[in-house]
Amino acid sequence: MNPRDTIVAISTPMGRGGLGVVRLSGGSSRSIAERILRFPREPRWRSWGSQLAELLDRDGRPVDRIVASFFENPQSYTAEDVVEIACHGAPVVLRLCVERAVEHGARIAEPGEFTLRAYMNGRVDLPQAEAVRDLIDATTLYQARVAAQQMEGSVSKRIAPIKEPLLELISLLEAGIDFAEDDISIASGNEILSRLDPIRKGIDQLLRTFAAGKLVYQGFTLAIAGRPNVGKSSLFNRLLEQNRAIVTEIPGTTRDLVSETMSLEGVPVRLVDTAGVREASDLVETLGIERTYQAMADADLTLLVLDASAEVTDEDCVLIEKLKEREPLLVGNKADLGRRLQGVRDVQAVSAVTGQGIEELRRAILQRVAPEGLEVPESGSITSLRHESLLSESAEALDNARRAVEFGIPHEMVLLDLYAALRPIDAITGATTADDILNRIFSTFCIGK
Repeated sequence: MNPRDTIVAISTPMGRGGLGVVRLSGGSSRSIAERILRFPREPRWRSWGSQLAELLDRDGRPVDRIVASFFENPQSYTAEDVVEIACHGAPVVLRLCVERAVEHGARIAEPGEFTLRAYMNGRVDLPQAEAVRDLIDATTLYQARVAAQQMEGSVSKRIAPIKEPLLELISLLEAGIDFAEDDISIASGNEILSRLDPIRKGIDQLLRTFAAGKLVYQGFTLAIAGRPNVGKSSLFNRLLEQNRAIVTEIPGTTRDLVSETMSLEGVPVRLVDTAGVREASDLVETLGIERTYQAMADADLTLLVLDASAEVTDEDCVLIEKLKEREPLLVGNKADLGRRLQGVRDVQAVSAVTGQGIEELRRAILQRVAPEGLEVPESGSITSLRHESLLSESAEALDNARRAVEFGIPHEMVLLDLYAALRPIDAITGATTADDILNRIFSTFCIGK
């Protein structure tokens, strides 16, 4: 990708709509726009201003009336000259606009190239650029809010107080080594350790936010299991607040997995209704039960549904024993019919029919998957596995540096560990990120962004 090229792409979703936007970015944006558009008067390119024009076909005939907006560098998304052409959202019109721009010197943008240019031009740092993708991919308002925080630089602001004292410590040791002959005192081991402690503590605090951040970003899978006719599908529908699964009084109605995505306090949850586990009567049911066991193994949490209005059966006991190591959440359904369930502790009593205990069940689910809470700190959190891996790498290098100091190893060797701790931190913000990592990150963006 040549950064000097002027690039073009459709920046609105594909399909028909009332409005579609074609975006140009680069030094030739205005001149290309003037060649494919006809203005009622001499175009006036005022930054952050808009003007009416007509999109012309190759024969110079008007195809659509459009609004052309201009954003002058560096006050634009890419920190380059940007022209956005707002057409009617007909695919044929948008495609013509892009083709005409390419004919006059533009190049089709690669996925994520607009945001990549914003990063390369210093408009955003790498965590902010990644947050743009997260915001586009958000499926809940909570996810969008977290991504918006990161777009404002929340991650970078939390990393800065970690990086700065690390740089100071590196500078101190470098000076002591380089100017030892000039009687510049070399820091003592205790001083180095006292400087390392707050740096390591800062990384630990940031790493602790990953558990909640990962959950908000990735969500989790919740399997509903149990023997036939305990109300698994009814509970599935109640949690979804829609009739998604077939419910009958006939045992074994559900013979295959039924899955749907829901939002639980802003966290995306893949809810899986499974076939009832019992001695199978035919091949189809056998296959369904096998898939049930696989779904329970793959799930982050399993709701093991029991019939609260009946006594515990041998089939219930077998399931409880098999799932013991995975610590399922026991749910006693049909609580509105009375409670006869004995010999089983910590059962969440609910009624899928009346809604009794459902809100308490939702809270219990969140407590199990996020015992420390889901609230993401306003100061920023880690939601990316890449960031978490790099911070862990930095923490390990700091631990190596601490051990080196405690064993009295020369400062030249301690510096190697300190630089090893600095590189992953720089890789988060993009200061030392390799091209192949950048390409991998931005290739996951949609075209036009």
